[in-house]
Amino acid sequence: MEKMLAGCFLLILGQILLLPAEARERSRGRSVARGRHARTHPQTALLESSCENKRADLVFIIDSSRSVNTHDYAKVKEFIMDILQFLDIGPDVTRVGLLQYGSTVKNEFSLKTFKRKSEVERAVKRMRHLSTGTMTGLAIQYALNIAFSEAEGARPLRENVPRVIMIVTDGRPQDSVAEVAAKARNTGILIFAIGVGQVDFNTLKAIGSEPHEDHVFLVANFSQIETLTSVFQKKLCTAHMCSTLEHNCAHFCINTPGSYVCRCKQGYILNSDQTTCRIQDLCAMEDHSCEQLCVNVPGSFVCQCYSGYILAEDGKRCVAVDYCASENHGCEHECVNADGSYLCRCHKGFALNPDKKTCAKIDYCASSNHGCQHECVNTDDSYSCHCLKGFTLNPDKKTCRRINYCALNKPGCEHECVNTEEGYYCHCRRGYTLDPNGKTCSRVDHCAQQDHGCEQLCLNTEESFVCQCSEGFLINEDLKTCSRVDYCLLSDHGCEYSCVNTDRSFACQCPDRHVLRSDGKTCAELDSCALGDHSCEHLCVSSEDSFVCQCFEGYILREDGKTCRRKDVCQAVDHGCEHICVSSEDSYTCKCLEGFRLAEDGKRCRRKDVCKSTNHGCEHICVNYGNSYICKCSEGFVLAEDGKRCKRCTEGPIDLVFVIDGSKSLGEENFEVVKQFVTGIIDSLTISPKAARVGLLQYSTQVRTEFTLRNFNSAKDMKKAVAHMKYMGKGSMTGLALKHMFERSFTQGEGARPLSTRVPRVAIVFTDGRAQDDVSEWASKAKANGITMYAVGVGKAIEEELQEIASEPTDKHLFYAEDFSTMDEISEKLKKGICEALEDSDGRQDSPGGELPKRVQQPTESQPVTINIRDLLSCSNFAVQHRYLFEEDNLLQSTQRLSHSTKPSGSPLEENHDQCKCENLIMFQNLANEEVRKLTQRYILFLYYASVWNAKNIIKAGWVRWLMPVIPTIWEAEVDGSPEVSSRPA
Repeated sequence: MEKMLAGCFLLILGQILLLPAEARERSRGRSVARGRHARTHPQTALLESSCENKRADLVFIIDSSRSVNTHDYAKVKEFIMDILQFLDIGPDVTRVGLLQYGSTVKNEFSLKTFKRKSEVERAVKRMRHLSTGTMTGLAIQYALNIAFSEAEGARPLRENVPRVIMIVTDGRPQDSVAEVAAKARNTGILIFAIGVGQVDFNTLKAIGSEPHEDHVFLVANFSQIETLTSVFQKKLCTAHMCSTLEHNCAHFCINTPGSYVCRCKQGYILNSDQTTCRIQDLCAMEDHSCEQLCVNVPGSFVCQCYSGYILAEDGKRCVAVDYCASENHGCEHECVNADGSYLCRCHKGFALNPDKKTCAKIDYCASSNHGCQHECVNTDDSYSCHCLKGFTLNPDKKTCRRINYCALNKPGCEHECVNTEEGYYCHCRRGYTLDPNGKTCSRVDHCAQQDHGCEQLCLNTEESFVCQCSEGFLINEDLKTCSRVDYCLLSDHGCEYSCVNTDRSFACQCPDRHVLRSDGKTCAELDSCALGDHSCEHLCVSSEDSFVCQCFEGYILREDGKTCRRKDVCQAVDHGCEHICVSSEDSYTCKCLEGFRLAEDGKRCRRKDVCKSTNHGCEHICVNYGNSYICKCSEGFVLAEDGKRCKRCTEGPIDLVFVIDGSKSLGEENFEVVKQFVTGIIDSLTISPKAARVGLLQYSTQVRTEFTLRNFNSAKDMKKAVAHMKYMGKGSMTGLALKHMFERSFTQGEGARPLSTRVPRVAIVFTDGRAQDDVSEWASKAKANGITMYAVGVGKAIEEELQEIASEPTDKHLFYAEDFSTMDEISEKLKKGICEALEDSDGRQDSPGGELPKRVQQPTESQPVTINIRDLLSCSNFAVQHRYLFEEDNLLQSTQRLSHSTKPSGSPLEENHDQCKCENLIMFQNLANEEVRKLTQRYILFLYYASVWNAKNIIKAGWVRWLMPVIPTIWEAEVDGSPEVSSRPA
């Protein structure tokens, strides 16, 4: 009780003593701030507020997620540096470690890494921002299991050294923190939780120690975090109660700010008095399998036997005693069972006495021929020679020599090394003294050791000191005080009016309304322009006691009587106006003649708005384009086929493929939510062969096509297929699904429209976890081939994989949710994204001179087959329909020449053609259809030029003969309604 009262008295006395010091520090901090307009660094108060000799194991845990920007990350590092200033860092006082975390944990340095504060500060400055996720629970788990292990530098619990975590975070964790934080606190770790910005305060309380008002802190931004420095200085520098008070802890005492808690050794648990410990009854808790008795020991148990029995080798069973155990054999060392009796045996290095029971140690050193120079020491079966203190044994293992510690250790003494009996010490020459490091020497500072009395400067000599004066002063006769040099008196200054001393020389001065001439000695009277602040822009002219302003030639004075402007700017400069130049003050403006408007450069003129001058017929917006115009639609609409009307973007053409994760981690209940998500997207589209075509893949370990782009022509049938879709429920081969989608789903064989139609191709990939294969290769190929990729991740989906899948920019093509409750929100964003894709596609189609984007070659359904034109023409059913492709005079003549030059003599074409080649007709017809599409594009160009160029010129150019065989076939080019041509021409 008396010790507790003494401890409390010491605490109160420490607070009273600290109070004036803190007040002085605050006062000095305010005066410096007023004088220098700068923040006082905590290091200035180090001597009065440091945690001197405070023992603690402190680990910083820093949030390094992407939500922390570069400026805020620098503020966190400054905060750590401020904390370090008042810590007494060293192996025997405060040890410091640091972790930073994002999606993973990075150990910057452990408790054992650095022994000096300067090393810790350099390591903090070298830290680099991780900029990934927010796995706060994982970081606390790492600190509990690894950072506070003895292998990483943490001191044992029995030493009562406080273990402290200081964690800084700015966001909601992506994993669970409550359980692991509670486990850390229960092991005696004190946790300070610091939240910055929009942090959930309940999460901070789940992390920090109690009471929360002492261990949980929340600031508005990173700039305010430095206000907590003084708070932690008081909390970390409080006295260690375990060493101050009589804690009565049976095993371990753990310090906490202002108090302590008791902890027990492994295998023990704390009693209700919170101080004493008892062994855990593991015999009652576990299946010990002991045959007779189970006895608890710390952290475990042992089996024992009843009297008359002994424990067997398995440590569980019991067997009867042997002869040595059943009789009073009297053996001093060992009893060995023999047939029907026993015998005694001695340990190694001992011999059995004549009584056959006791043992005597063999004295090998008693022999006179051991040869040891200093000492002989008996061992178990021999002897060894030892040397006296300050000596070491020679290689002969018998004689000794004195140890030269100076030569052996190479201590690095600056002047001299002196051997002693047990070691060495460094010695300095005369006039020098040994530094605190015990190695280097410094000259004796006589000025510091004596009251030298020098007014300005004291200079050390070999045996004493001398006084000196600063520049501009002379030493007085007392050889201690100084007087300023009067340069005006000592020199012939030559000043016309007055001489003024300066630090190193003198300067001449003039009276009022005079100025010093260039010779630096004589003075000249000033005129009015030189004296006054006239503010004349060009010229100032003195006039008796005043002045007037004047302008350069070609300029006139403004009404303010000071500034000037040009007389006519248009005549004075090369204005570059195409029509008319109009002067205005200091500048000019260009204007156009009637019927014209000023161009963007403000100089050239162009005719007025074409959209306003013609009946353009655009339903929504008319946009001028050169000397013509084009029609545009409002947001949410796309241009119809006639190029003037507008329709809703969901009515526009699109080829959409869903790639749905059916792995076992999803679960059947969530799989139903995904099906509703797919149905919602389908409901927002107009499903038809000419509008939206939709396909769907489900994947787990394998990939299954639920339906292709050509399977359904109505939303009703499509939604029925989605509803009947069966859950696969196995692995998660996302990369395999992307490969299937790229190679098959967007082929014409499965219903995709040709690239030449410019119909947008969109894939929506849904996943809830990490893929079991690589996704980057096939996602990159799909995006390079013009497929717009949307990535939707839920739950444990990996953000890096979603970024590899999604198209750029990822903020418009990547959607992530922690659970399935926000799927409706993601669905609405996806619908908006699809609509924007259709609008962008419409913008590319109506841009004049637009070109198709270059794409990576996509696999086709079959390889092309080379068929000779002669063989095709011999197949009657094909020649009738498509002979026009080859009946151009020049083409037909060149074909005939080629056939005559290659067929053997005496083998007529009609008799020897291969009828089997007609079986390849379908493959060739696919190629022919592609040629028809190209001819269709030529026809569209023809119609365009016809509107610009008169028909007479077209006929003269011979284009009609080239296009006429093509026109009748264009309208049969696509059975499923090709979007290249929407109606027959009149």
